[in-house]
Amino acid sequence: MVRSLNGYTLVRLALVGVAATSLAACAKKAQPTYPVQQPPAQTQPQTPLPPGPGPVDQQSTAPVPGSAQDFVVNVGDRVYFDTDSHDIRADAQPILDAQAGWLRQYGSVRVRIEGNADERGTREYNLALGARRANSVREFLVNRGIAADRIATISFGKEQPLDAGSGEEAWQKNRNARTAIVSGAR
Repeated sequence: MVRSLNGYTLVRLALVGVAATSLAACAKKAQPTYPVQQPPAQTQPQTPLPPGPGPVDQQSTAPVPGSAQDFVVNVGDRVYFDTDSHDIRADAQPILDAQAGWLRQYGSVRVRIEGNADERGTREYNLALGARRANSVREFLVNRGIAADRIATISFGKEQPLDAGSGEEAWQKNRNARTAIVSGAR
């Protein structure tokens, strides 16, 4: 039994043929390989390069002494507090002693102590707690010989958490005071 092709079937066959031809034309052709040519031998000695910083992997990435990055990396800019407390913890004292030493070494640097609290409690309570924490750090630094007029304080309460989570791990991170360099660093 022979079927005749109608116009619709012919158009479909033509489109299939065009698509197949297009795909074949787009197929990646093998690139011919050519022999690698060697550069000509040098007849004159190369002029040595002037000494420079060296390859990137050999360059020092240490912070510049006296910079804000130096303070953060080599001293530490943050100490933590217990729940509902503004008392300086034993683990915070070495960091604050190092901050005081760094600030004595770089006498033109001014700082701002930023007190923070976790999400629990009212906004007003946490602002007051953050202020007490910032003032505790300020008092510690002043007692270590840093001029009071070089240290400002502010409380962010629970408004600027380090960790937006809810739970003890997040709360521990958010109960802190950060010493931020305001001016005078390199």
